[in-house]
Amino acid sequence: MSTPSARKQAKAASRATDFSAVTYEQAIERARALVPALRERASRAEDARSLLPESEADLHASGLLRCSQPKRWGGMELDYVALFDIPAELARGCASTAWSCANLAIHHWMLALYDERAQAEVWGENPDALIASGIAYPQGGARRAEGGFVIEGHWNFSSGVDGSQWNMLAVTVRDGQQVIDHRMCLVPRSDFEVVDDWHVLGMRGTGSKSVRVKDLFVPEHRALCMYLARGGADFPGARSNPHPHYRIPLSGVGSHCVAGAAVGNAQAALELSTVAVSDRTTNYAAARMREFQAVQLRVAAAGARIDAARLIVRKDLFEAQGIAEAGRAPTLEEKLRAKRNVAYAVQLCTEAVDSLHGMAGARGIYDHYPIQRLFRDAHSLMGHIAFSWDAQAAPWGLVALGGDYQAPATL
Repeated sequence: MSTPSARKQAKAASRATDFSAVTYEQAIERARALVPALRERASRAEDARSLLPESEADLHASGLLRCSQPKRWGGMELDYVALFDIPAELARGCASTAWSCANLAIHHWMLALYDERAQAEVWGENPDALIASGIAYPQGGARRAEGGFVIEGHWNFSSGVDGSQWNMLAVTVRDGQQVIDHRMCLVPRSDFEVVDDWHVLGMRGTGSKSVRVKDLFVPEHRALCMYLARGGADFPGARSNPHPHYRIPLSGVGSHCVAGAAVGNAQAALELSTVAVSDRTTNYAAARMREFQAVQLRVAAAGARIDAARLIVRKDLFEAQGIAEAGRAPTLEEKLRAKRNVAYAVQLCTEAVDSLHGMAGARGIYDHYPIQRLFRDAHSLMGHIAFSWDAQAAPWGLVALGGDYQAPATL
């Protein structure tokens, strides 16, 4: 139950920057309005290798970063599908910015699962606080200590870390050699080091640098047991944050939010390609490209793949919302099906971008031609483990065939 001091902090925070009255439709319109500016800034975001300050300011001013934050802290508390739909809109302008928004927004959602004291420490001080993450449990280790845990590790891909005041770091807790727990540890900026190693093929503007800590004590209330985030209402923040979408399993659909970057990136490729092709003639035959049936078929197939990907991801999220509202936890098959689906959806987006990039011909190799960035971004974001078809499809196939699948403890 909320303490009087926590309630007082929540009330003060919501007065400071209150987005609690913003509707889903208004949030989508705010995201759509940012697309032209993000598209103009995309190449500069690449050069900066980070979320641009002006783009971060726009995301703060619009409240989009707080689309899933509880209303009592001044957030929008929109249904979970908004965590996909908003980045999918933003990625029409810049996939890196959309990816950063998705990551930072879902961390507000995750913080709502934590003990009320942790929420008050972050949002009571600053409800706009940015929280990055390192989500690979094997990259962090921990041991129990009085009142909490001592952790250390080196985590890759901490998207948006440059502007973040906090970080959620995944650790495997051991007693000797025995694994006894998995925790997501909330760590302030002063307690982790950023390693500037983000020199990559694509998605450069996410600034997904590595972070590390050594022998750091994290109190119990800032170390969420991830077995409580598998669906249901057993998480510490359940009493103060009763909205059904906080009961959605992170392990099943947690990566669906960043899939929005893939869908929006592919949509941008389609939009830019149709504009480029509609008035273009070939260099050698001076023929109108839009008259070639092969070009028409490429455009049509790309559009169908993108629409299918969007529908697949949103269907998963509506089903997850329905399961949470019904007050039950999803089955293993349901979780694995969602993980299979999101990997397939991102694969469809990459196929669409590849086809459209191929249609660009020799122009597609120039740095100033935006399709080449979208091509690199598509292949780079598909490298995320959640979008690996081989990794995510096989478990569902095994279960569907009646095999004995040994699910990870966090699933």
